[in-house]
Amino acid sequence: MSRTIFCTYLQREAEGQDFQLYPGEIGKRIYNEISKEAWAEWMKKQTMLINEKKLNMMNPDDRKLLEAEMVRFLFEGHDVHIEGYTPPSE
Repeated sequence: MSRTIFCTYLQREAEGQDFQLYPGEIGKRIYNEISKEAWAEWMKKQTMLINEKKLNMMNPDDRKLLEAEMVRFLFEGHDVHIEGYTPPSE
């Protein structure tokens, strides 16, 4: 049975996560406030960030940068900006 939560990112009711996807307090907040749909959006942005900025997930500084971007994206309404990236026109 799926959980319904009020998604902070989408600003509406949506299907919640099945389990905590991220460790610690931020993970609890994501579980309680971020929908599956919003998490999928973040996953796309995260992949783009890792690839474009050539982040190494073994490097603690790169992980901190990615976590800060995740919080800004999911909870503060900031889009991910990558210098020189232009989204494809539709």
